[in-house]
Amino acid sequence: MSSTPAIHRENGTLYIEGVSCSALAKQYGTPLYVYSRRALTEAYNAYASSGAKVHVAVKANSNLGVLSLFARLGAGFDIVTGGELARVLAAGGKASNVVFSGVGKSADEMRYALREGVKCFNVESAPELERLNDVAGEMGLKAPVSLRVNPDVDPKTHPYISTGLKGNKFGVAFSDALGTYKRAQEMPHVQVSGIDCHIGSQITDIAPYLDALDRVLDLVAKLKAEGVPIAHIDVGGGLGIDYGNGDAPPKTEQFVSTIISRIHEQEPTAEVWFEPGRSLLGNAGVLLTTVEYLKPGEEKNFCIVDAGMNDLARPSMYDAFHDIVPVVETAERGEDAASTNGVDGGATTWEIVGPVCESGDWLGHDRALAVQPGDVLAILSAGAYGFTMASNYNTRPRPAELVVDGETVHVVRERETVQSLFAGEHLI
Repeated sequence: MSSTPAIHRENGTLYIEGVSCSALAKQYGTPLYVYSRRALTEAYNAYASSGAKVHVAVKANSNLGVLSLFARLGAGFDIVTGGELARVLAAGGKASNVVFSGVGKSADEMRYALREGVKCFNVESAPELERLNDVAGEMGLKAPVSLRVNPDVDPKTHPYISTGLKGNKFGVAFSDALGTYKRAQEMPHVQVSGIDCHIGSQITDIAPYLDALDRVLDLVAKLKAEGVPIAHIDVGGGLGIDYGNGDAPPKTEQFVSTIISRIHEQEPTAEVWFEPGRSLLGNAGVLLTTVEYLKPGEEKNFCIVDAGMNDLARPSMYDAFHDIVPVVETAERGEDAASTNGVDGGATTWEIVGPVCESGDWLGHDRALAVQPGDVLAILSAGAYGFTMASNYNTRPRPAELVVDGETVHVVRERETVQSLFAGEHLI
């Protein structure tokens, strides 16, 4: 495999594997999501080669083409809705390799998952456990379960993506876990399989993971003493990525081996499951966008592009940073210092904003870029929680999605049309 990064520059132009982003933008238009098959494969192998059982977090990127690549690699999947289970099956994944998480599973979703034969339910509350027992009983089945335990550990991330504190909606409170497991043991249509813990997302320090894991392992010891067997320990998937702002997580191999070693010191026979999303997908994708207008102002200069908060919600939703770079560097574009819209060819500090009718429609603050109308920019680290969170706000069709494999381009989602947005609507 080539030592050149999957996303790299050649003679000043940004490439995804063997295809230039300029060519992609010209042929397929913008906004445009592009993913590298090689980057996805390398990220998966970094987990799998370290002994992890990988369940890809479908919520991070639910494109069928992307999911099919992971299915072929032998991945399992972590889902939070019945719709995501349908996507996994359509992509060639196996229900027997699916973990069903999520705080609000409906009875219909439970029936669907039980009928298809999912691997395990990550149960997040006592009422959910009761409902699952009832539903499985109606079907004459036993539901394999683990409890998602909330260890009350602060990962020091954005509050919207922190999930392991006692004030969060996720999981069974740590103080209630032992009693809830005992109740599960008594239920006729539930089979305890393991324990689950997920403390948040974009975690770049291994210490919170280890703190949470120590609490989980202490609980596992108590459960075993009470006669509750724990066959697997699911540590979630919150490992972060470098978004270009200096937030550097540990290497995946180091992270996985550290976690597995800590578990096997106490529980040498336990299977160790991971549910990665961002760390598999984030840096394997970019969002390409075209500069529409440059609007210099007294206080701020606005670079208005054709991608908006409906295409990439993370900046406006989480105040998230994404590196934004020109697809063709200034020198390669051969521009002179002539003024365009009152801005010369040199670098200027810009607010990168979209066309959506909201002041919160921004993609980057205070970016020093030499840009002109018609230039294509690449928003990096957009492979996770990008398209999957996109909307049609302002009646904007969602972008196309591509997977690049060497010099081959696969259209894994066609661009929506305005007309397609009307489907299912009716005049009175």
